[in-house]
Amino acid sequence: MTVKNREVHLAARPQGEPVATDFRIVTADVPEPRSGQVVVRNDWISVDPYMRWRMNDVKSYLPSFRLDAPMEGGAVGTVVASGVDSIPIGATVLHGLGWREYTLVNERYVQVVDAEIAPASSYLGSLGMPGLTAYAGLKEVAPVRPGDTVFISGAAGAVGVIACRVAKHLGAERVIGSAGGPEKARRLIEEFGYDDAIDYRAGKVGVQLRDNAPDGIDVYFDNVGGDHLEAAIGAMREHGRIALCGAISQYNDTEPAPGPKNLTLAITRRLSLRGFIVFDHQHLADEYVALAAGWLRDGSLATPTTIVDGIDNAVDGFLGLLHGANTGKMLVRLTDGAL
Repeated sequence: MTVKNREVHLAARPQGEPVATDFRIVTADVPEPRSGQVVVRNDWISVDPYMRWRMNDVKSYLPSFRLDAPMEGGAVGTVVASGVDSIPIGATVLHGLGWREYTLVNERYVQVVDAEIAPASSYLGSLGMPGLTAYAGLKEVAPVRPGDTVFISGAAGAVGVIACRVAKHLGAERVIGSAGGPEKARRLIEEFGYDDAIDYRAGKVGVQLRDNAPDGIDVYFDNVGGDHLEAAIGAMREHGRIALCGAISQYNDTEPAPGPKNLTLAITRRLSLRGFIVFDHQHLADEYVALAAGWLRDGSLATPTTIVDGIDNAVDGFLGLLHGANTGKMLVRLTDGAL
């Protein structure tokens, strides 16, 4: 039986900020699986900031999205046809071919997940790439030590809310988060476990960071770049560590953004600034999932989620993400499955 499928294609490479006309929804057939393949009905698909630069025709650690072809991203779904004995119909699986309602996936790119220990959508958030990113950044890239003061930008996003819990687990004494707007700043403290919060829309980040950490910070987890990175460098104690995870404030720039004006402080204060890609830290995955599953059980890991419904709204969800419309993980729900 041939399955009809709707999928989101990249219709044009964005010039600066993406717009709806850069995308197109296309209907296509999904073939029957051959041996070694499965057909998955995607129940949840992920939209993430890194997808913005995959829309550019530039060389990076992941290939650019092709024009007039379906985009890709994390997805969790249910197997509806199988040519693999070990992945039966009805299995819940994680794979990287989202942005469509159904997909044909080769066995090697499918991971069966346990939807009994956590909701299936968790494998796109707290138990998935965002969670491992936070853990790797603060465990290995910019290691948190007992008693540290830690600053996290993008603190109300998918990675940021988990990074707070990770920092506390690793012994941080204080964790300061930055988010946009008074409501998000309030939730950082009241719901997500931060000790102090900065509303970057309310004034200069550097001034607010000095007010919140007059004695300086030891670790900075950077999801934003730009003025946040400059402010963090200015607040760093000697031998401070910075994990460069993302720079969402610059993803739509059409010209190279200037670097921090105070970068020479990295020399005089003997700072470490290290960029990282989560795929280089897969050796931590089992260790992290075991920890995170326990945090989910005891309720100590905040898992806010922003949901848009239907493939027709996937692009709107992504565009909203770039403007900070999400709190926690941004997901697109394609079926009526529970969160």
